[in-house]
Amino acid sequence: MTAHFLALLLGTLLDRIVGDPDWLWRRWPHPVVWIGQVIGWMDRRFNREDLSFAAQRRNGVVAVIALLAAAIALGAGLHALLARLGWVGIGLEAVVVGIFLAQKSMAEHVRRVAEALSSGGLAEGRRAVSMIVGRDPDQLDEAGVCRAAIESLAENASDGIVAPWLFYLVFGLPGLLAYKVLNTADSMIGHMSERHRAFGWAAARLDDLANLLPARLNALAFAALAPTLPGSRGFAHAWAVARRDAGLHRSPNAGWPEASAAAALGLALGGPRRYGTLIVDAPLLHPEGRLQATAADIDRAIVLLRRLSNLLIAAALLLFVLSLR
Repeated sequence: MTAHFLALLLGTLLDRIVGDPDWLWRRWPHPVVWIGQVIGWMDRRFNREDLSFAAQRRNGVVAVIALLAAAIALGAGLHALLARLGWVGIGLEAVVVGIFLAQKSMAEHVRRVAEALSSGGLAEGRRAVSMIVGRDPDQLDEAGVCRAAIESLAENASDGIVAPWLFYLVFGLPGLLAYKVLNTADSMIGHMSERHRAFGWAAARLDDLANLLPARLNALAFAALAPTLPGSRGFAHAWAVARRDAGLHRSPNAGWPEASAAAALGLALGGPRRYGTLIVDAPLLHPEGRLQATAADIDRAIVLLRRLSNLLIAAALLLFVLSLR
């Protein structure tokens, strides 16, 4: 277990410091791109329009099972290979862990929204936020752009950082790869469009299940970190808001870290939003908070995300030290 905890610690540090360097992934496809290509092929091959709803759902179930089985087998085989390489293998496994965490890259993408608002005004802010959210940014004012960026950060902290970290902690490389395959499948096919309502059903339901615990632990972590932010009303308030408002979100999981972050930052997040021609009349999370978010609030949200990463580093270090005894 010592090697396992060391790889987790080094991988979390690697993501915190290095992240996803553009110079590398411009020359070599990120593993998530490969995963997406396989899922896209399965979607085209097994989700034909001439099939019945039941057949599409059955094919979706089989596709997800096959993807998960392949990910688990690949993870187990890779771990067995790296375990034979001693310290070099531990280092390489840490690199794999770092690749599938997203703290630094997430912070950089959200920071670009604040920078775009500062340098190019509302038009540039809308363009920057369109890169990280699915909603229509053309109707957003500056406060709306800032809130959308913060909501994206809070919502994705769980499935981009906490969940893969936990799956590696508990299940090793097989669990990490299986989670990333499942989460990528959910983002590609696990939505309620006419094409994917049946085929993506299994991916969406399994992703909801996989994120039940990570999302709630993420909310707890944000609440625990709330007292470190100036002006915060503290842990008890943030945790109470998370428990009260999480169920208002359309997702069974995303509302937890989003509501907790909203309370920690003193903001009201969520609310009505537009996706193309579809208007979603969603309730506010932490409605007693400020609606007029600013670029400074984006910076505060990034600080919260970094402190979440630091918390995971500290947890991995503690586990490693305890394993040495």
